[in-house]
Amino acid sequence: MTTRVIIADDHVLFRQGLRSLLELHPDLEVVAEVDSGAALKATLRDSRCDVVLLDLQMDRWMMDEIHELSETSAVIVLTASENAENGLRAIRLGARACVQKRFAIDTLMTAIRTVADGLVWMAPEVQALFADRQSSCGKELTTRELEIVRYVTSGMRNAQVGELLGISESTVKKHLNNIFQKLGVRDRLELTHYAIRNGIIKLLDRTR
Repeated sequence: MTTRVIIADDHVLFRQGLRSLLELHPDLEVVAEVDSGAALKATLRDSRCDVVLLDLQMDRWMMDEIHELSETSAVIVLTASENAENGLRAIRLGARACVQKRFAIDTLMTAIRTVADGLVWMAPEVQALFADRQSSCGKELTTRELEIVRYVTSGMRNAQVGELLGISESTVKKHLNNIFQKLGVRDRLELTHYAIRNGIIKLLDRTR
């Protein structure tokens, strides 16, 4: 089967060079090149695509777009950053892989084929960070914080959570801020993705 790919990057030379390399592989088809988030979304509405190669530093910081994009195609993040935190955060938000631009084309090809098979590909440094966070994430949270994660990830508002737990809404907010800091997430959406991908949801299910 042919894997259909869109390249999203605002550097023309990089896009064209990457396209030339990908087109050497008969199992890949580059269906489009785009240079902005808006152009990418418009293209995805009109073109069937299996994998999006997304530059995080395109026309703007694209991290916040990953969740929406991943609902229609498998997203592989491309980045010049060597910060493993960015890679892990992208995967928490729904990306299937994060590949640094300094990597060889063979590494990117491995990532594309892994993702096309429905799996997640992580560089060794991201794997190490993921394993470290996964082993400690449940232990970092107190019993009360785990309760709050359970209710928040089920869609409850702070006031509803406070009423169920017999605490004030402001206390719920304080607990949430502590949870965000401990887990390195920014909001409820990231918390939900983190809880699913790192096994906290399963941990909560076992404690019910």
